[in-house]
Amino acid sequence: MKAMQSIYDFTLTQLEEMLGELGQKPYRAKQIYAWLYRKRAESFEEMTDLPAGLITQLSERYVIMPVTLVDKQVARDGTAKYLFEMQDGMTVETVLMHFSFGKSVCVSSQVGCNMGCTFCASGLLKKQRDLTAGEMTAQIMYIQKELDAEGSRVDNIVIMGTGEPFDNYDNVLDFCRTVNSDHGLAIGARHITISTCGIVPKINAFAKERFQYNLAISLHAPNDELRRKLMPVDRAYPLDQLMQALREYSTDNHRRITFEYILLKGVNDSDHDAVELADLIRGMNAYVNLIPYNEVDENEYRTTDDRTALHFYDVLMKHGVKATLRTKHGEDIDAACGQLRARHERAGKA
Repeated sequence: MKAMQSIYDFTLTQLEEMLGELGQKPYRAKQIYAWLYRKRAESFEEMTDLPAGLITQLSERYVIMPVTLVDKQVARDGTAKYLFEMQDGMTVETVLMHFSFGKSVCVSSQVGCNMGCTFCASGLLKKQRDLTAGEMTAQIMYIQKELDAEGSRVDNIVIMGTGEPFDNYDNVLDFCRTVNSDHGLAIGARHITISTCGIVPKINAFAKERFQYNLAISLHAPNDELRRKLMPVDRAYPLDQLMQALREYSTDNHRRITFEYILLKGVNDSDHDAVELADLIRGMNAYVNLIPYNEVDENEYRTTDDRTALHFYDVLMKHGVKATLRTKHGEDIDAACGQLRARHERAGKA
């Protein structure tokens, strides 16, 4: 069966343009958005204030939900990992996490990943394609419909799942526009975080657009020598280029940057590493989010123990750099990005 484009693919402006091509009035776009994002419609036939002819046109050209659930794991702490299958049979992961400040969903932006970070389960399966804006939106909408049953909602979105968001720049930003729109899910821009491993030209482009979305940088090392061992992207965009782009972004946009730093036992968690990291970012409008490592069977990296992690945090703070130490989530399930998908892929080939 031929895959059909999802109506979730369209930003409000794009939907108005598409309806114009169908001979419809632009105001119909807001009606459709209300059915999709407020009333959570699952079929075009539910959209009772649309003309019958338009419902037929939409039904013949588009689907609403372009993903189906293949697997779901729920940890003791309530963290839920979803494995979704798309119309072409490819799969992606999404994670729902519960925090004191609300419910946060981690969204994937690509099928597989080509960045090659040595510690990351996402890179176990190389990039096969980008996700469309609608396939990213569908990840949120599926979970939101589950949360509707308990009277709650998605409070925060982080684009930190499988894939490099800035390697799928246009689709990621269209997705952000839709979930941020007052006519969409109305999730505030400052509750949406885009994480990149450091593609400098896209950071520069992002800076010029003056978005209010949060920017997070997957750093994970305080110097080029170590970072190149962990993250091949550093060969293309070394730290001096990356930090210059980030300083310009922060100055021009008056926005705070988050540096993500996964603590790897005996690799990047020494006192010297902490001091070097503090020297790298001191003076910037930024903070470091220290992240416990979710171990992956396919590599040798191990999680830094709690005592060492807390000491690393203390060294940063004493050297004038603000930091947070993230609590562990989903330890008893396939918590690492790409881990559940990789397991299913292996099982399918067995």
